[in-house]
Amino acid sequence: MIYLDNAATTNPKPESVRRAVSQTLLRFSVNSGRGSYSTAVSAAELIYSVREKAAAFFGEQNPERVIFTPNCTASLNYVLKGLLKPGDHCIVSSLEHNAVMRPLYALTKKGVTYSVAEADFYDDAVTVNHFRQLIQPETRLIVCAHASNLLGLCLPVEAIGGLCREHGITFAVDAAQTAGILPLDVEKMNIDFLCVAPHKGLYAPMGTGILIARQSLDTILEGGTGTSSYCLEQPSDPPERFESGTQNLPGIAGVGAGLDFVTAKTPERIYTHELGLVTALYRRLANTPGVRLYTECPKMWHYAPVLAFNIGDMESSEVGEALNKAGFAVRTGLHCAPTAHRLIGTLRQGAVRVCPSAFTRQEDMSGFARTVAWIALTVRKPR
Repeated sequence: MIYLDNAATTNPKPESVRRAVSQTLLRFSVNSGRGSYSTAVSAAELIYSVREKAAAFFGEQNPERVIFTPNCTASLNYVLKGLLKPGDHCIVSSLEHNAVMRPLYALTKKGVTYSVAEADFYDDAVTVNHFRQLIQPETRLIVCAHASNLLGLCLPVEAIGGLCREHGITFAVDAAQTAGILPLDVEKMNIDFLCVAPHKGLYAPMGTGILIARQSLDTILEGGTGTSSYCLEQPSDPPERFESGTQNLPGIAGVGAGLDFVTAKTPERIYTHELGLVTALYRRLANTPGVRLYTECPKMWHYAPVLAFNIGDMESSEVGEALNKAGFAVRTGLHCAPTAHRLIGTLRQGAVRVCPSAFTRQEDMSGFARTVAWIALTVRKPR
């Protein structure tokens, strides 16, 4: 199987990541930070070392602001539900994942309101102005995807962060599709909350998430932290405030190994490789009769390495089934992003999504393009 669903989770994981997980299970199957014995202390030190790596990678000076969560969706829920109160207003983009939209919808039942800023495909200044025009006195938070998980279009997060700073608005970024691929610096980009899916661009195990929290939040989960156990009140300081219960130590070790893998290869080299593959595929599909594309040819630093397409009026699930039979794994349907599908008019048909990884080869993409052309030709033949 040629795996091209890396926007969902990267596959394969590097050998170093698999080794880190297995060695941690062998050496550190203990509850870190809960015991005074040496293995528990070593486990706690391992977790802190990964906090330091993540902080350095994303431009955060304080490692204790790095919070480990079950996934990026949990990180986003921590922010939205821990910050927004009845009467607050939030602004999101027209490209958001349901990890943002569903918590927001739930919060509307408690008196929170939100507005949707349309992302412009060609002019970042227009996108920023769309956000600016929606600011109200009650606007407490702007949250947006760094890049669309469907179309790959990047939003100008640094400029939006500057807008937030100008108006005293908290800024949260969903970096599920860009962390490990595109530059992210929380200080430079004025990001107050960065939500990361390490199992994607950082090649870490599934079941891991990162939240870099640079402001205070109410908790949505309380419990044992191994600190201040005499007190029934949840600790006030991160990371313990947000890390109740037993931590996913093997997963966190895998995050550390993934950070090492990406740092050694460098995000720029990975991105250049992946976007080159997507750009070459785009040009081949653009010349394939019957194939419909939804963006311009992906430009460096303006798009994540993600490509969506359809073949005529064929259901995207049918295209995915044909590709699966030919040995290619892709994602079809609505990709948990109905707002983006509504923008391009594919709510009924869905779309086929392709995303390579650092391990994808040019011959993989060439074979994929040939297979798509064959499917498109078959559809066009009279029955």
